[in-house]
Amino acid sequence: MADFRASLADAVPETTLAPPLAALWWAAKGDWNQAHRIVQDESDANSAWVHAYLHRVEGDLGNAGYWYRRAGQPVAKDTVEAEWERIVSTLLAS
Repeated sequence: MADFRASLADAVPETTLAPPLAALWWAAKGDWNQAHRIVQDESDANSAWVHAYLHRVEGDLGNAGYWYRRAGQPVAKDTVEAEWERIVSTLLAS
């Protein structure tokens, strides 16, 4: 998993990505503030899902629950690594 994140952080130019993937790109680079800024004002379900994930990783479960509801997603029960993989694969497939 760490290798995947490192390759994402090194290989993908953030400016060519849709907001949810761009936010994950910044998260992979370790800039959580920038990741939040990108999805904060987006209204689509995928951005809300990524925003929920960011809050979950940070341990802010109250805000994570709010964003999961906005995304129409159930509150994640799997590991954060498994959720990362599910989000990325879903976003890349769309």
